[in-house]
Amino acid sequence: MRYYQNKSMIRKIFLLLFSLILSTIAFCQNPKTIHVFVALCDNVNQGIVPVPAGIGNGQNPSTNLYWGCGYGVKTYFAKHSGDWQLLKTIPNPEEHILERLLFKHKTTNTFLLADAYDGAHIKACTIDFLNASAGDFNCTYLYNDQYIEFGGQADLLAYTGHDGLMDFNLDLALVSKSNKKRDVIILACYSKSYFKEFIRDAGANPVIWTSGLMAPEAYTLEWALDGWVIGESDAQIAERAAQAYNHYQKCGINGARNLLRTGF
Repeated sequence: MRYYQNKSMIRKIFLLLFSLILSTIAFCQNPKTIHVFVALCDNVNQGIVPVPAGIGNGQNPSTNLYWGCGYGVKTYFAKHSGDWQLLKTIPNPEEHILERLLFKHKTTNTFLLADAYDGAHIKACTIDFLNASAGDFNCTYLYNDQYIEFGGQADLLAYTGHDGLMDFNLDLALVSKSNKKRDVIILACYSKSYFKEFIRDAGANPVIWTSGLMAPEAYTLEWALDGWVIGESDAQIAERAAQAYNHYQKCGINGARNLLRTGF
């Protein structure tokens, strides 16, 4: 009996060590990376239908509609998603960025960096996102002695917030900086119409963008990323996004599918 107990214990130890080795190998390999650019909702500085003052203060991320509110990127990913772990919060990491968050996906070797831009600087946020989509705008983060590449080196770039291109023009000539084709998700009103030529020039792949008005809240992004991290097709990812949008907005699944488009 003792022989079989010892054998069972040895087997458990072996499996544990094997699991630890696999985890270490996975971490040492280049992780998949996502960079999310959030233009904070701003009643004063953006051409939006005003929302209540507390959630429309573009200089206060903690209460902002697109960051600190229940369906904002920070709160939704940190508290309502069971798939992402918040690793680090960095206040004022760079000019115009009021807060930066680093997340890691719990079951894959995927890191997500989310930046909350001062709502008054939505133009800078849009330019940084577009430059990153073309492989520019480098951003490196050191975590556990490992340099993780975001910005133009990220595998996926996402923009969330008001569509500033409805309010201002950009004199921005984009050219892809590498052969790497970056995926992009743009959750903003009529983003396909307004961002199409920029994304084409950047050489990026539009996984999700929109054909009409929308509420750019974090559940749509989070459900879409559930599919992206496991390698689903763009069509499957867009369907996840539509399911999320309908679930929370009660707009009808066909309406959500018509809103959230993929590809050119």
